[in-house]
Amino acid sequence: MSSNSLNRTLGLRSLVLFGLAYMTPLIVLGIFGVVAEVTKGASASAYLVALVAMIFTASSYGRMAAAFPVAGSAYTYVRRNIDSRVGFLVGWAILLDYLFLPMVIWLIGGSYLTAQFPTVPSWVWIVGFIAITTILNIVGIKVADRTNFILMVFQILVIVFFVALAIIFVASSAGVGGLVNNGPFAGVNAGFGDVTAGAAIAAYCFLGFDAVTTFTEETINPRVTVPKAIMLVAIIGGGIFVVVSYVTQLVHPGGVFKDSASAAFDIATQIGGAFFSAVFLAALVIAQFTSGLAAQASASRLLFAMGRDGVLPKRIFATINDKFRTPVVSLIVVGVVGALALFLDVATSTSFINFGAFLAFTLVNVSVVFYYFKQRKQGNVLSPITHLVMPIIGAAICAYLLTCLDSNAITLGLTWLAVGIVILVGITKGFKRQPPEMEQAVLDA
Repeated sequence: MSSNSLNRTLGLRSLVLFGLAYMTPLIVLGIFGVVAEVTKGASASAYLVALVAMIFTASSYGRMAAAFPVAGSAYTYVRRNIDSRVGFLVGWAILLDYLFLPMVIWLIGGSYLTAQFPTVPSWVWIVGFIAITTILNIVGIKVADRTNFILMVFQILVIVFFVALAIIFVASSAGVGGLVNNGPFAGVNAGFGDVTAGAAIAAYCFLGFDAVTTFTEETINPRVTVPKAIMLVAIIGGGIFVVVSYVTQLVHPGGVFKDSASAAFDIATQIGGAFFSAVFLAALVIAQFTSGLAAQASASRLLFAMGRDGVLPKRIFATINDKFRTPVVSLIVVGVVGALALFLDVATSTSFINFGAFLAFTLVNVSVVFYYFKQRKQGNVLSPITHLVMPIIGAAICAYLLTCLDSNAITLGLTWLAVGIVILVGITKGFKRQPPEMEQAVLDA
């Protein structure tokens, strides 16, 4: 086995679990109040719009994963189809997402625990999250896989109980007929702009279906398995989000809350009492841990791909530990970046994430279009529906949602891109040469 190759051990179930763990299905309740407030009570419509956008984009990711089954995700696809320099900038933008998402996850988890145990400093919880997830990911992807399975089962059970209690609550107060209502989709005089603004926020919950592609080189039969996993993660996750937001909105119609940030806790208490509220809080904390585990693993694989490519220092990032066969240095770097959570708040750290995600989603869709025409020139016939029409629609929707982001997020994202351009100028000697190319990974049958 090559010293810089990864073990192929993951099947379809493992990939879907990692994708769902990264997405953290329970987060739909964590930000429910925010989405409902923005959409004036039409949260289900916001998630439905976001789901449509993600299905088109998931299709494009699947096409690219089948054509280029190597680690690197959007970074790799844009490099191979559009331009290596544009690919670098996409990788740089998505790095914002991958690096900051674990930090946000650990920060939110620490905030929940600090609220419950105010005598314990928040840094204790944050450092604990970072240390445990880093150790699990270093020991190996199979260990992390088993941990994810156990934690995901608990998270799904809490969601099922929440939905069941919400249905019972609505049926007992408004009758069975109250369960069929267009309120969660129509809201209170909600307009198209309200729904799309909510969809731009709701898309945060979908972050993770694309992370599946970063495990391509550790997947058995990746050309078939990865595309299936991507689509399944997007559909299953989106279905959960729409259903949960629908029933939750039935319990609390409209978008007015005492505190939108903690709306789900109040609703959990309303439908299940103090005991279920405590279980719900525990589930949220566990969900953050599960998501952080997958997020750190994915970020380290992106750093590994960029290091192997020579964009980042090879001696640091393109190394695999001989004993554990995992990118230990990259995992530690993600953990160190996560430590910034000790000095930031949730609002500041999350403002970066969606910018990089939407930019990457848009350009992955565009990459499929480029790939279609390149293959056509070589005499290969591809479906114009899946390789032209669908990615164009996906690119248009994602680009529009990008413009719906908060102005601060766009400003910070553009600043990050400017730094990336400066680095790109340096490694290409003023754009006089191409960035280093990634070697094609050896594919197992």
